[in-house]
Amino acid sequence: MKEPASSLIARARGRLPGALGTRLLLFLGAAIVLTALLQGLLAYRNALLQTDTLFDYQMQQTAFALRAGLPVDARGRPQGTPPEDENHEFIVQVWTNEGLRIFESALGAALPQMAVLGFADVPARGTVYRVFSLQTRSQVIQVAQDMRVRRTLARDAAWQSLLPIAMLAPVLALAVWWVVRSSLAPVQRVRRELATRRPQDLAPVPAEGLPDEVRPLVAELNALLQRVGRAFEAQQHFVADAAHELRSPLAALKLQLVALQRAPDAAAHDEAVQRLSAGIDRATRLVEQLLTLARQEAQGTAQGMQGMQGQHDAATAAPADVDLREVVEQALADQAVAAQQHGLDMGLSEPPQLRQSFAVAGDAQALQMLVRNLLDNAIKYVPKGGRVDVGWRSDAQGRALVVEDSGPGIAEGEREQVLRRFVRGPSAGFAGAAGSAGPQSQGSGLGLAIVQTIAQRHGARLLLDRSPTLGGLRVQVIWPPVSGR
Repeated sequence: MKEPASSLIARARGRLPGALGTRLLLFLGAAIVLTALLQGLLAYRNALLQTDTLFDYQMQQTAFALRAGLPVDARGRPQGTPPEDENHEFIVQVWTNEGLRIFESALGAALPQMAVLGFADVPARGTVYRVFSLQTRSQVIQVAQDMRVRRTLARDAAWQSLLPIAMLAPVLALAVWWVVRSSLAPVQRVRRELATRRPQDLAPVPAEGLPDEVRPLVAELNALLQRVGRAFEAQQHFVADAAHELRSPLAALKLQLVALQRAPDAAAHDEAVQRLSAGIDRATRLVEQLLTLARQEAQGTAQGMQGMQGQHDAATAAPADVDLREVVEQALADQAVAAQQHGLDMGLSEPPQLRQSFAVAGDAQALQMLVRNLLDNAIKYVPKGGRVDVGWRSDAQGRALVVEDSGPGIAEGEREQVLRRFVRGPSAGFAGAAGSAGPQSQGSGLGLAIVQTIAQRHGARLLLDRSPTLGGLRVQVIWPPVSGR
């Protein structure tokens, strides 16, 4: 069974060296060798053709030089050169028109008289002669050359033409090696610099002197390092803020434990137990919010980097549509008992035209967490007997989930600050701003930070303002308008 061509190509590629410089040298060296062989073959062939033409021309000129006739003493009887000067490689014969040979350059080297004028290959004396015959008024001149000698001379001339190629090929290979090595020197510099860097060193890689083909790669690497640096810095700030925020509840738990141990009577003991239980609940809630915020920020960063690089897997390429109305109804049902315990009127308030559905693309679990944080903070910060309404709006500016309450709200100058982690505004608005609404309003400052992170992950923005109907805080999660919905 024959192996498929694709697997053969893959195996051949797998045997190639991984270094770019080595690959270039191998391919260019192979190209130089093949080119030199081809050039040598063509030069050899051309040399043979040229020597044949030159020898034929020499034979013609020799015959033309004898057209004027022979010396007087040579006429009428055969004449020849002395035996010591005989040359059977190049023979000249002269015949009369009657067929009488009157001259030969070598005695006993007679060639058959040719009736065909011009060039012909004649076998004689155990070899083949190249013969040129020329007829004048009174005689026939024949000039012959041994083909073995001609081939030997032609090959010598061809090999002489190959010597420059053989000498220049190594020089060209060295030049190619130097060019490849010098061209890749900046790439090797970048490699050495990255290899010696410490893990926390995320400075941009210098692109000076790099080839134009490598500059885009270095630019993308620098962009990646910049994104990783921002994520690393944000993670450091998060860890520092989390450590700072966890210090206070842990210290409070320790004090409450001491108070429990020192309780003088049963009433004080029960009160210390209740405070310790409430402190544990607050610490648990803080840890849960920290984990939630860290998870949402990590997912948002991963999706953002995949979007920049254009690499989307099946999970992120096509997010499913989520009916936000169902999410809100479920969150209201989950928070109904807590709202009743705080004496709040919490429910849906929506226009008739939006009663059917409010669909957005995204993660249903994350959107449910967004709504739950808004409602949970509303329960925490709105005074007893207050009202919390959840609804929607849709206009030319986009579509929005709207949560508004009758609480004290947040001052306009503090609305940007409360979107940051662990920030509690001095006014008593909900969603992470600590106010004077009672003991239950002591939050961790993470509510709106989680909401904003989830909103940004779903392509929405967060807007805080005053509710025109209830007078408290209004939170709007706004998605841009989508055509066809």
